Amino acid sequence: MSSPLSSTKTAAALRTSARVSAELLLVLVMAGVALWVLGRMWSVVWPLIVALFLTTLTWPVARFLRRRGWRPALAASAVTVLFLLLAAGTVALIAVPVASQSGELADGVVEGIQRLREWAAGPPLNIGDDQITGALDSATAKIQDSVGSMVTTVVTGVSTVVNGVVTAVLAVFLMFFFLKDGPRFLPWLTRQLPGRLATDVPAVAERGWDTLGAFVRSQAFVGLLDAVFIGLGLWILGVPLVLPLAVLTFVSAFVPIVGALFAGFVAVVIALVSNGLTDALITLAIIIVVQQLEGNVFQPMIQGKGLGLHAAVVLLAVTLGGSLAGVVGSLLAVPIAAVIAVVWNYIREQLSAPGEPEAPEGDTVTAESPAPA
Repeated sequence: MSSPLSSTKTAAALRTSARVSAELLLVLVMAGVALWVLGRMWSVVWPLIVALFLTTLTWPVARFLRRRGWRPALAASAVTVLFLLLAAGTVALIAVPVASQSGELADGVVEGIQRLREWAAGPPLNIGDDQITGALDSATAKIQDSVGSMVTTVVTGVSTVVNGVVTAVLAVFLMFFFLKDGPRFLPWLTRQLPGRLATDVPAVAERGWDTLGAFVRSQAFVGLLDAVFIGLGLWILGVPLVLPLAVLTFVSAFVPIVGALFAGFVAVVIALVSNGLTDALITLAIIIVVQQLEGNVFQPMIQGKGLGLHAAVVLLAVTLGGSLAGVVGSLLAVPIAAVIAVVWNYIREQLSAPGEPEAPEGDTVTAESPAPA
């Protein structure tokens, strides 16, 4: 027969549960307030995020020039001018044709979905039209919105041209200052913070910067490889809209798992509408082969051990980011999750008892880069 519960232990357990619940509630409230403030400051935060991403891509070139004896201001100016020239060339050669064909791309996807509906209604599936009409109509509307959002993001960076221009100008200026003064940020931050924070905050900032840089550069390179190989396959098959589909593939690479599925689906549907079932199946085979090469060859070589995030965590992060902030949320979800993992790993290290073996740390990618100003 079991012994009766101890009133003292029960009361202590209830007090502990209440204290932990109150502390957790306080953390959630603070997180909610921080997100609200972030939303109110989004017009400033978004250019800052774009500038950080651009800096992670351009810093290796600036670092190379500085190691060759270039002064920081001169190296940052040269890299910024080179970036602007490349961006202008990209807009002239790619973004404008993509924008002009975006309507045709969306119409092709809608027509392809309609053909899939007709095929599903016939043998051997014989799915009733009333069973799939609602779901497909919803999918059609979402895909039209998503394609338009993707193209808008590529061309302007935000939902309107005016905000896009402001964001681009601010991001470029911030990128210049990050490239010029970035290595001085951590020493400055150390001098500004008191006590233990002078060590912890710069350490977390450096690790987060390394992880962010590794993610952005590796995803950009992998996305470029995907876009080149898939675009080449579509061009050989004679599928129309090769350039928009290649650009869509490159942009989608920054949204792990979900982005590849979305871009592949759009390419297969366009091939089905324009070239028929055989070419659509060949397109599907090309995409599967390229994605397998990316997952098993390219990414392990480029990203090393990865971001230390499980695939389920990545999928949940992308889903949550997309539901909260659309395409922008999907693009930022994985980097934010990786930075949160960096902070958690650092806290876990600091809380480990002396001499106690630590649990295996997440395989966070590190890169030789300073944190920006």
